[in-house]
Amino acid sequence: MGQVQLKINGHMHTVGCKDGEEEHLTAMGAEVEKRIEKVKALGMNSGESKVLAMAALFLADELHDLAAELETARRGKPGTPERNKSEKVARLAARAEAIAAAAEEQASA
Repeated sequence: MGQVQLKINGHMHTVGCKDGEEEHLTAMGAEVEKRIEKVKALGMNSGESKVLAMAALFLADELHDLAAELETARRGKPGTPERNKSEKVARLAARAEAIAAAAEEQASA
């Protein structure tokens, strides 16, 4: 089983993952950190819990938008550019869900 050291909001966290998923987990940690930096840039520095909660909400908002876009794209016909776009959005939504789950896990740790 692999392990990755992630720096989230200035704190180091050791997170386990399946072997071979270390790079993906590191990328997810970087995505979480981007949202934390966005929260801080907006001046929301009133405690770690609130910063992490706001970052999770940013991720959830992005996930919601991707899901809505996916639903719209799914209405397209197979083989059309809309259908190909829906497959890409589905992959992005799955990645966003994984990032949101990791953020939630970190917030509760």
